Amino acid sequence: MAAANYLSSEDQFLCSICLDVFTDPVTTPCGHNFCKNCITEHWNTSDRCQCPMCKEGFNTRPDLRVNTLLSEMVAQFRQSAQQKTSSSEQQESKPGEVPCDVCTGTKLKALKSCLVCLASYCETHLEPHLTASRLKRHQLIDPVENLEDRMCTKHDKPLELFCKTDQTCVCMLCPVLDHKTHEFVPLKEEYEGKKVELKKTEAEIQQMIQKRRLKIQEIKHSVDLSEEDADREKAEGVQVFTALKESVERGQANLIDTIKEKQKRNEKQAEAFIKELEQEISELMKRSTEVVQLSLSEDHLHLLQSVQSSNIHHPPPTKDWTKVSVPPASYEGTVRRAVAQLEETLSKEIKKLVEAELKRIQKFAVDVTLDPDTANLKLILSADGKQVHTGKVQQLRPNNPERFSPTLCVLGTQSFSSENFYYEVQVKIKSGWDLGVARESINRKGQISLSPQDGYWTICLRNGNEYEALDDPSVSLSLKSQPQKVGVFVVYEEGLVSFYDVDAAALIYSFTGCSFKENLFPYFSPGPNPGVKNSAPLIISPVGVN
Repeated sequence: MAAANYLSSEDQFLCSICLDVFTDPVTTPCGHNFCKNCITEHWNTSDRCQCPMCKEGFNTRPDLRVNTLLSEMVAQFRQSAQQKTSSSEQQESKPGEVPCDVCTGTKLKALKSCLVCLASYCETHLEPHLTASRLKRHQLIDPVENLEDRMCTKHDKPLELFCKTDQTCVCMLCPVLDHKTHEFVPLKEEYEGKKVELKKTEAEIQQMIQKRRLKIQEIKHSVDLSEEDADREKAEGVQVFTALKESVERGQANLIDTIKEKQKRNEKQAEAFIKELEQEISELMKRSTEVVQLSLSEDHLHLLQSVQSSNIHHPPPTKDWTKVSVPPASYEGTVRRAVAQLEETLSKEIKKLVEAELKRIQKFAVDVTLDPDTANLKLILSADGKQVHTGKVQQLRPNNPERFSPTLCVLGTQSFSSENFYYEVQVKIKSGWDLGVARESINRKGQISLSPQDGYWTICLRNGNEYEALDDPSVSLSLKSQPQKVGVFVVYEEGLVSFYDVDAAALIYSFTGCSFKENLFPYFSPGPNPGVKNSAPLIISPVGVN
């Protein structure tokens, strides 16, 4: 019990001279304990031989011997303290961590692995490699599992070289026995080279990451712009529909007022006729009363004289009403004129919208040039690739698979996928043409059908004034004016192809709900050239330039 209490207090095992745990503890005649070297050196440097603790003097230097019991207790204390330190500083290895190969029982977490010993060591068992001169030369690395994989399977030697020919790690015997003519470098040299490569790869990966972060910013910015466009479109839509609603309400009010005014005029006319008739009736009734009274008179002379002296036997003067009538008010055309006025207002609003739409669309303008490798041999292209017209004879060009034959058409050099694009084509002074876009896989040989089903989204002019959208089925177009310049706009992701009369700021036609799964090319056909009527070229114009 006393020993246990004694072991429980660290101060009981500290030398009062060196203030450290006893080493070879001895006891003086006065009963105090010191390290043997400490008390010996103290007395060697002191004039008097006395106890450093209680100052008791001794006539002769005592013959000191190691206190066996105390020495054993100190040893137990040291071992206990070391175990506590080891348990507090070192951790038991967990799943996924490399355990110490030397520990018995509980495996502690390894701090290092030795490539020479092919073993992993915890802090305690690593100490010889840090202190022993022979072991200090061993190569230590961060702990790894399966150290046997670092041994040559053929020669049971450490893998210390790298075969550049076979791109594999080998031992010192491999160059002599199995890789005689191969090129070798030390592992460290190859390691440094690979580190440089990895650094380069890491730089490339970081660059890829940066590009993707920039792409994220670009997409977010695109979403913000889309949101702004949506807000603007909603605001414009609300403004237009509010104006239309007000116009409809005004038109309705004006229509009702016009009808009421007509009805009121009709009623006033009828009232005037009725009033005049009632006045005549009143006069007639008055005359009738006079006639009746005179006819009842029995005085012969008075009756005769009264009749002779007046026109009582004649009715008072009246209007001939046989041809007088009040026809019902005519309302024919009133509603039609009101609707026509509303239609005019609507046309003006639509024109404003299309003008604003065109300005936004023109921001997607692309530089389109004609591809001579696809042009029919009768088509003549300008040097800058911006104009095309039909000639009389075939051009000297190779009849490659991309070329149209015998159809008189040509594609643009540029292809587009997943993005919006817009271009404008001058079509004036022509009696026939085709314009639009075509998918890459279209048939280019023999007679072709210009329809979405066959990969074409086009409009055309025939016979100088017949416009058609070559949809499924074709749609005849009634245009207010002949376009001088046609704008072609494609929204790839939404499957939309729209055609505009640029000068009139009017929508000609839109293909909607298209399914684009491959590259699209601008499509052009200047049409046949039977004479002067259609000899003018199609001209790809700079956007925004008249």
